[in-house]
Amino acid sequence: MSLRVILRILGLLLMLFSLTMLPPMLISLWFRDGVWHAFMSGIAITVITGLLLFLPNRRAHKELRIRDGFIIAAMFWTVLALFGSLPLMLFGEGSLGITDAVFESFSGLTTTGATVITGIDFLPESILYYRQQLQWLGGMGIVVLAVAILPTLGVGGMALYRTEIPGPLKDSKLTPRITETAKALWYIYATLTLACMVAYMLAGMSWFDALGHSFSTVAIGGFSTYDASIGYFDSAAIELICVGFMLISAVSFSLHFIAWREKSLLHYFQDPEARFLMIFLAGLTTITVITLWLTDTYDDVEGLRHALFEVVSVATTAGFAVADFSGWPGALPFLLFVAAFVGGCSGSTAGGMKVIRIILILKQGMREVMRLIHPNAVIAVKVGKVSVPDSIAQAVWGFFSAYVMLFFLMLVGVMATGVDQVTAWSTVGSALNNLGPALGEASSHYGDLPSLAKWILVLAMLLGRLEIFTVLVLFTPAFWRR
Repeated sequence: MSLRVILRILGLLLMLFSLTMLPPMLISLWFRDGVWHAFMSGIAITVITGLLLFLPNRRAHKELRIRDGFIIAAMFWTVLALFGSLPLMLFGEGSLGITDAVFESFSGLTTTGATVITGIDFLPESILYYRQQLQWLGGMGIVVLAVAILPTLGVGGMALYRTEIPGPLKDSKLTPRITETAKALWYIYATLTLACMVAYMLAGMSWFDALGHSFSTVAIGGFSTYDASIGYFDSAAIELICVGFMLISAVSFSLHFIAWREKSLLHYFQDPEARFLMIFLAGLTTITVITLWLTDTYDDVEGLRHALFEVVSVATTAGFAVADFSGWPGALPFLLFVAAFVGGCSGSTAGGMKVIRIILILKQGMREVMRLIHPNAVIAVKVGKVSVPDSIAQAVWGFFSAYVMLFFLMLVGVMATGVDQVTAWSTVGSALNNLGPALGEASSHYGDLPSLAKWILVLAMLLGRLEIFTVLVLFTPAFWRR
């Protein structure tokens, strides 16, 4: 482990992150909301800290190993979210305490979308913008951005890239060079964001709302500039645009890259993971629509509209809302919430366990059934036409086991703070899946939860964003042995 190299990179990345506070400061000056000083202070503190880490280690140059990549990814997401909370603590009247500010910052950067704030409509414009920008930066990963635009880091970029991109199949690169891969991802990400913003504006949003919601839509984050979320606009056109871009962003960005490079949409229909996701969402939407109609919760058109939006929003872990699904009849709230455990495709901005892992778990289950019938048969697990190596299959089961264990431990921890079982179960699941909405006492916001419960949920968000193993590996003695 190269401690000095890690500190040098951490210092560089912190100084880079300080630049992200310039746009909200300019927004503050533009709208004259009087809180530009919060971002100026945040920039100063972040830059000074970055310099203190960088300058003593500026001559430390050494190729990074994968072990160093794990440390940098975990440390940077933690440090970045802590420094990202500064403007939320410093903007003056209505500013957040340390616990709430850190919670909101982690929720933004991990694209969870859970909030402790009430009265979002009345926040200063620059703070509203800043929350949306946090989600946009977290959507693809600030570390990937740093590798893309700082090729002079002199580090092994692939070590960072593997720890940052979600999903079990991380070794495939879109282009031969890692910096070119990161740039390609960000070009696609920025293009989708711009297209989403333009579509929102054409549907009737102001430029400010369109920009903010395009940030959180493409990032599958769920933050909004209004307490009522997308429901504030009461527009079928805006809801359809949101659904469309949530679906696009829940699909692997490598498919977007291939579609762009080959000028063909065929790969979307050929990819087993994308196909499974669409069939899963279609089936869940059908069940939801029929249930809402049979229980007379909504009329025909409104039932279809609300069902489609909420299913896509919750299942892709975006967390936008046009209705309070926690009050829907029967098992629908539970069913929708469980769908978020599936999440989006590997290599997308969505949370959850990822569709590819669910496919592999199902296929392995079927293989074990077939082995009972044919004990001597050699049965391969295939995704599409590709045989999956046993090492990946074992890793998926390892991930699932760790996921269940951590979910249980954090559930018990949150309940021990005095939170009821439904609220605790849903908030831990929401945080671990980077979803946002919850049931029970947190169905509207997380502000009333005990402080200790919020810190447990912050840990859950980090574990979900870095897909558990990236964090857990740091707590194993073997990791620190030479």
